[in-house]
Amino acid sequence: MASAQDTEEMFRLASQAFDLLLDNEPEAAADIFSAEGQENSPFHLLGLGVCALLKAVLEMEPQFMKDAVRCFTLAKQAARKHVKLAKPSTSSHRFQPGLEWEVICTDAMVFLGICHALSKSYKGYLQCLSVSDTRLFKTTYPKGLDAYATPSQLTPATSRKPSEGNLHYAETTPAIPVRTSRFFPQWTGLRALTTFTPVSDNITNPANGPVEELILSGAALGYGLVNLILSLLPAKIRKVVGFLGYNHDRQSALKALEVSAARTGVHAVTAGMVLTAYYGVLLLTSGYQADRKHIIDQYRGIVWRTSQHYPKGSLWRLNKARIQRMTGDPEGAIVTLQEGLQDGQPKPFPQADVMLVFEMAWTLLQCRRYEESAQVFMEVTKMNSWNYATCYFLAAGCYVSIRQSDKAQRLLDELLEIMDKRGSRDVAMEVFIKKKLAFYQRKHTRRGGNSGRFVESMKISPAEGEVDTSSWNTHAHADKETALAHIEELTVLTPPVDIQTDYMSSSSSTYPPGGLPDLDTPDELAVRSLILGVLHRTLGDYAGARKLLHDALKHRRNADLNSWIGGVTHFELAVLDMKEGEWRSAAVSKGGPAEGDTVLVVWKCAIKNAKDALAQARALCTRETDLSSRLDGRIVMLWEEIDVKMRELRISNL
Repeated sequence: MASAQDTEEMFRLASQAFDLLLDNEPEAAADIFSAEGQENSPFHLLGLGVCALLKAVLEMEPQFMKDAVRCFTLAKQAARKHVKLAKPSTSSHRFQPGLEWEVICTDAMVFLGICHALSKSYKGYLQCLSVSDTRLFKTTYPKGLDAYATPSQLTPATSRKPSEGNLHYAETTPAIPVRTSRFFPQWTGLRALTTFTPVSDNITNPANGPVEELILSGAALGYGLVNLILSLLPAKIRKVVGFLGYNHDRQSALKALEVSAARTGVHAVTAGMVLTAYYGVLLLTSGYQADRKHIIDQYRGIVWRTSQHYPKGSLWRLNKARIQRMTGDPEGAIVTLQEGLQDGQPKPFPQADVMLVFEMAWTLLQCRRYEESAQVFMEVTKMNSWNYATCYFLAAGCYVSIRQSDKAQRLLDELLEIMDKRGSRDVAMEVFIKKKLAFYQRKHTRRGGNSGRFVESMKISPAEGEVDTSSWNTHAHADKETALAHIEELTVLTPPVDIQTDYMSSSSSTYPPGGLPDLDTPDELAVRSLILGVLHRTLGDYAGARKLLHDALKHRRNADLNSWIGGVTHFELAVLDMKEGEWRSAAVSKGGPAEGDTVLVVWKCAIKNAKDALAQARALCTRETDLSSRLDGRIVMLWEEIDVKMRELRISNL
């Protein structure tokens, strides 16, 4: 069995390697993880697995995923051996002997679950279930987490208030028996009844040394990560999980991750990475957040704190830029990304730069800097092949936006040729793009044009009016000048939009009798009204936005191509309901005219309408819907934010 000194030395060396990895030095990190004499160290095996997993994700190489699975499996086995050897010994810390190895074993099992989930294997979900018990969490945090600090606050404070009992445990007995074997123990590797004794008040007795810090931070990370994963599963899978007895609370999960991220060490940084990924996607795609300020404060706190330790880390620069973009400073985001890409430093981890370049392309697109955006999207295809179809399609769309038809057509022709060479691979984005390009080829031929110049019939740019752009929510984050420019471009297209709003008349466009309208299919008309609806909501014209979104649904009934429009439009209506409810409740609070309604009445009406719209969106989110998993993820996030608002207002039913 490893002595306390040996354990701390293994942990110190592994931590040093993780620091290098997080600061864009993967090769130097791998050298330490694979150092002679550390072949059986669970810490080092875990680190080698993380290195392989990062390469697998960023380079899309299946061999790296196999290496990751092998390393995590070995780490789990080695950690279990240490647990058995440590149990009869005297503990070198305040916790149960061997608890540090339980944390490492849990880490390995979670990463194994992530590997299997990324490989689209149900074994990944089962792996997460196998570590979803609360043994470690109750042992290390017997009184809950409410008194602990989070990244945005150095002093203890509560976060967004979840279901209030979930983070507190009122056990008065000296031990907490936890049965970890539920259904299918032989599949998930769950163990039998185990008894742990909680440590007394850790809030007033901070961690004593790196091993205790590992236990405290690791237990919060494991509890938070697994429960966050379970809460984000598609609705049907969550029902099955609930039936098997595995419950989860997303707000409790986020609180646990925030507490872990506020600590020190590798687990704290990992918790920060999970939170930045979640908060970034939430701000980008959910449309509405019940407590936006709290989310941004936590997000900024994590990024600032971690970037001080890892100034060269691409991930932290990416998230700093994302915060700037989501808070109305896209030009500042571009500067941050440029600094990260042109800092004059050697690039030992060039794969990480792909994330910065991809974010740069989207940010330039949001700013309507189309030619630059097209060039950067094409740069991504030279760095990485995993999203080349999206990048080609969007780059071509950028050229459509600035009327450079020759460049747009050339890129689309190249894309079709590349996809044909790849054969019949059923990649969702490629299937969608092929459908769209075939649609425009038919349209151009129908209008008497040369099928080889079908780009001339693209009147709404693919960079602006497709489901991928909707998922990235560029129109919802546009500033006023950008939104008005989009509205002007869309309203000059024929036939005219027969709707009057604060920002457009009902006769903005005309075309000569007998001439061909720019948009001649229900699909295109629906897309135009959808984009205009989102833009009007961004500008605060909620009445105009509602008219336009309902107009999109009217055209959608006769659409035969864009199966995503109905679900996305209902989703945007749900966001509109919540945004308008927020605006109206603020007016009521300030004594503004609201026909005698109270704040609670306003919110109840808004929430009911939003949930009804989300139910419609979910009903339309089927296997036949284009890129349905993206919409399903947005629905899950928005539904949770609405539930958070209901708990805040103490609304139990509608």
